[in-house]
Amino acid sequence: MAKIVVVFHSGYGHTKKQAEAVAAGAAAAKGATAELLAVSAEGDLPDGGWEKLEAADAIIFGAPTYMGSVPWQFKKFADATSKPWFTQAWKDKIAAGFTNSASMNGDKLSTLHYLFTLSMQHSMIWIGTGLMPSNKKDATRNDINYVASFAGAMAQSPSDSSPDEGPLPGDLETAKLFGQRVADYAVKTRG
Repeated sequence: MAKIVVVFHSGYGHTKKQAEAVAAGAAAAKGATAELLAVSAEGDLPDGGWEKLEAADAIIFGAPTYMGSVPWQFKKFADATSKPWFTQAWKDKIAAGFTNSASMNGDKLSTLHYLFTLSMQHSMIWIGTGLMPSNKKDATRNDINYVASFAGAMAQSPSDSSPDEGPLPGDLETAKLFGQRVADYAVKTRG
């Protein structure tokens, strides 16, 4: 079985909901398992977290976009990955990323670029969404990949919404399809 770990930070619960959708999609792939690994409010992993990342075939990074990048809690985690970086322990693992913000744009691409750069520092193999955008006149907000990202999954949750209200169903379905794509690739590369 290919092991997929979704490591994420969520400040208000919206990105956690997106992470759950990514993990559900990954777990739906034949021959894959998926596990959530939350970065705490203090920027730390739970006990055994580093070992789970070491054992993973694919690591999907997730963080909300705050002020055009990842929040400090995720950055603390990312900085702590210098130990596996030094030995290139994650080299050739599959990597992918997702983000959520209150605004439709919100500079989410900057966050995905940060996650991509982190994965490249670790010599990982990045997987994008593989989803065409919903950009025709008849598109609706709940269509797949309405936010139109190729680099990683993006979602939008209004700043005054609860996690029950956002991300919207289309963004969550996009997250599921994205998670499944990453897991399918992990299964394929395990041979």
